[in-house]
Parts: sequence; C-alpha cells; structure tokens
Amino acid sequence: MRLRLDEREQLLKVTHPRSVRASAALAWAASQKLWVEQQLDRALPPEPFVPGAVIPIEGTEVELCWSPELPRSVRLDGSRLVCGGPEAGLARRIELFLRRMALETLSSETAEIAAAAAMKPTSVSVGDARTRWGSCSSKRAIRYSWRLILTPPEVRRYVVAHEVAHLKHLDHGKEFRALERELHGSDTAAAERLLRLWSPRLRRIGIGR
Repeated sequence: MRLRLDEREQLLKVTHPRSVRASAALAWAASQKLWVEQQLDRALPPEPFVPGAVIPIEGTEVELCWSPELPRSVRLDGSRLVCGGPEAGLARRIELFLRRMALETLSSETAEIAAAAAMKPTSVSVGDARTRWGSCSSKRAIRYSWRLILTPPEVRRYVVAHEVAHLKHLDHGKEFRALERELHGSDTAAAERLLRLWSPRLRRIGIGR
C-alpha cells in the first residue's frame, strides 16, 4: 500500500492492491497520522495567480500587476506581468499567457535541438501532467508541462534534450544517456538536480485562490 500527499489537489491519496479491502487500506492510512502531520508541515503553500503575487518566469521573479482599467491582454514588461480586465478571469488569462509562451518557446527549442541530431518529432504540445515534465510517445509526439516556462532556461533545455533523445531511444540505457548529454551540451546531472529543487514549487504555482 502507498500513501501520498497530492499538494496540487490538497488531498491524501492511498493506493492498494486489489486483494486488500478498501476499509483495511483506509484504516492503515488513518494509522499514519504522524507521517501525515510531517508532510503537512513540510508542504509549500499554494501560489495562486492574484494581484501582487510574485512568480518565476524563465527563472526570474516577476510581479503580477493588475488593474481593471488596463487591457485584458497579458504582457511581460521587465519584472512585471501586466494584465487588466475583470479580476474574476485574471488567473485564467495569466495561465493561458504562460501556456502560449511555453508552447512557443518549447516548440522552437525542440526544433533546434532535434535538427542538431537530424531528428524531427511528429508534434510538440504542452499540458499539465502531474508527474512528468515531458514525454515522448512511440509515435514521436513530444508533450511538455507548460510549467517548464517558469524554470531557468538550462532546466527547460535539459528536459527538451531528454525528450528529443527519446526520439531515437525510448529507454534510458547507455546510448540514450550519451545522446542526452550530447544534445544538452553541458552537465545533465546538475540540470537534473536543479529541476528536482524547482519541482515542489512549480507544482504549487497557479493553484488555489
């Protein structure tokens, strides 16, 4: 059995084999009170898209500046992300702006890195997967988390190199790792560590109100 805290949904989730009754699994989960309290103590607070909030874009902190008199369209102005229109739709407009920015940036970088390896994906898209920052299907379709646009460029480009390497190798063997290092062009281990450091916060941005 497995118990985990889903910070994005702010729920405790328990998984168990089919041979274990749900009542027994819930009773086991209830007995893990100390562990649950420790996880809640360590959990990061949500970072919703609200006026005055500070979020990272490409690793640089920017302030969300809203005024109802400004145009609805979102624009990045130095260290400010400026948006107007009704406050009720602010969070949605901010997320759509970041998704579009992520798709444009990741599509460009994927094309660049894939061309260097004489490869080409069938498609590039963005979503909001809960556990993966990127994926590459057997049909050579690459999909990224839009949240990568929040990270420093070296982290984002590491994920791109990782997924482009999967166009040739769908496993994580030695040949895949060698190609990944070649495509990334720098220390993949350092980039992977940095991604792990960023991951908890990334999953909390834009959540809640």
